[in-house]
Amino acid sequence: MKLSRRKFLAGTGAGAVGLAVGGMGMRDAHGARVALSAAAVAPKVLSHDMVAPADTDGLMAVADAALAAAKTAGASFADVRLVRLRNQQMSAREDHITGLSDSESFGLGVRVIVEGTWGFAASYEVSTAAADRVAKQAATVAKADGAARGRAVELAPEPMHRDTWRTPLVKDPFKIPLEHKAALLLDINKAALAVKGAKYCNSYLHFVNEWKLYVSSEGSVIEQDLIRCWPGLDVTAVSDSGDYESRAHDAAPRQAGWEYVTGLDLVADAPRIAEDAVKKLAAAEGPVGKLDLVLHPTHLWLTIHESVGHPTELDRALGYEANFAGTSFCTVDKLGRLKFAADGVTIYADRTTPGGLATCGFDDDGVATSRWDLVRKGMFVGYQTTREQAAWIGEKASRGCAYADSWSSVPFQRMPNVSLTPGEKRLTVDELIADTKDGVYIVGDGSYSIDHQRYNFQFGGQMFYEIKKGKLGRPLRHVAYQSNTVEFWSSCDAVCDERSWWMGGTYYDGKGEPGQVNAVSHGCAPSRFRKVNVLNAGGGA
Repeated sequence: MKLSRRKFLAGTGAGAVGLAVGGMGMRDAHGARVALSAAAVAPKVLSHDMVAPADTDGLMAVADAALAAAKTAGASFADVRLVRLRNQQMSAREDHITGLSDSESFGLGVRVIVEGTWGFAASYEVSTAAADRVAKQAATVAKADGAARGRAVELAPEPMHRDTWRTPLVKDPFKIPLEHKAALLLDINKAALAVKGAKYCNSYLHFVNEWKLYVSSEGSVIEQDLIRCWPGLDVTAVSDSGDYESRAHDAAPRQAGWEYVTGLDLVADAPRIAEDAVKKLAAAEGPVGKLDLVLHPTHLWLTIHESVGHPTELDRALGYEANFAGTSFCTVDKLGRLKFAADGVTIYADRTTPGGLATCGFDDDGVATSRWDLVRKGMFVGYQTTREQAAWIGEKASRGCAYADSWSSVPFQRMPNVSLTPGEKRLTVDELIADTKDGVYIVGDGSYSIDHQRYNFQFGGQMFYEIKKGKLGRPLRHVAYQSNTVEFWSSCDAVCDERSWWMGGTYYDGKGEPGQVNAVSHGCAPSRFRKVNVLNAGGGA
């Protein structure tokens, strides 16, 4: 096939490229559900001039048509994303299946820069005619927005890429029969409800396939195929008096295949979750006051997400983003100057960690992904950026953080994986607890709140245990802690080593208006925080 992207600006020349776009055979809830808009539903029957996701030549012709139309309309830069999204969810409660959905969406989005201003348009119709029309619409949008433009768009340089990237996996979860999935969920519930006092059990499976082809006027042609899996359950125990407590499983979503689901062995683990819920009914009320906290990774990942991940988004720091809990206290004047954490704390961002939800080969700007520090030995040293944002802080290259959650969405800066580096000294969680005289051990994530500069916060959890004279004691309930980001991270005096490093994460990191969601992971090892303000969040002391 002849491609014209390499010579887009010059208007001459062509190059040949071969893509395994049709390689779908390589592909292999807990929380709010995300509904696609009506415009994001692909037609069930393709018209004679529309292109199916596996049609290599047809897709490249569509991309060529969009780029040619963009150039004619005056674009100095253009890119095309052809995206196929599939979502499958199944849920069960007690002895019956409560929900099943399996949706697919396919379409194209075109971005252009005309006279220094972005324009974007999209369509569920994937054809050369639609590509031509959408590119012209994007250019029209750019010209209309130009009058209100502040600074002109300046893209950081990025080499041309011709590449593919796929989630490493053994079994495609979408090829596992539904009856096998249903049987697994019902077996999980049955095992949990065999525990005396366990009254209700919900279990779920949520799978996402995100396939996309990125083609730019600078010559990049990138195919990516990502698979995400999220299994889990939660159990509610009810006492004779009607009191109740719930315990959610700590299973994290992963970029992986069906083998991840079966490897968790949730049927065998379900009784433990049910027993935890029962234990909470009889637990003592949590303490109050300044106490040491030992935080398990199943809890700490969420604190990292809210207090480090969001504040280091550059658009929040500059006030260009204020949705979903506001802007950021990490303003650019603090870069390289703010003592964010204790000397032993290094927190990095990446889109390269195996299994990470935000891991991929390239972002939606066509930038090769990498790893970099946000906090290095306690100092605030880095932001998350896109090609457009790099120049805003005088950097020469993007950090590869552009992402759009659909072909119909505009790519903008989204959070990568953000993780705490494990401690350098050999240290287990048992040794850390043994070194703690008076505190609380917290396992699992719970409710939280944080202010509009990502500074003052409060976090709960799932399970809480008293620590007395270096020993793990009785279970507690209604525990929460309150702090501010700098005070909290400055109080971290110990991090366990890489043997207990673990990733949590979410499918549903929200941002923007209209809102988009991004899947992201956060890794860490058990860590200790000294003299944190502990609250009783429920029944009183």
